[in-house]
Amino acid sequence: MTLTVLYFAWLRERIGEGREEVETDAATPAELVEELRAREERYAVAFQDISALKVAVDQELVGFDAPLAGAKEVAFFPPMTGG
Repeated sequence: MTLTVLYFAWLRERIGEGREEVETDAATPAELVEELRAREERYAVAFQDISALKVAVDQELVGFDAPLAGAKEVAFFPPMTGG
């Protein structure tokens, strides 16, 4: 399946882009992260500690074990802080 993957904040800085189309067989966001880590060093560095990240599938906040079946978009971002 083809997914639009969005990266925000320091993830975007480490990866070097904010959006890309990814062809994947991943069933969950965690599997997608593993595929991305294996692509290039910049992804491995960006996704070194996923416990410091949040993920949304089709604009709904989910866990890293959520199903990706039928999804169009996955977004990765650090937790938000108020202010």
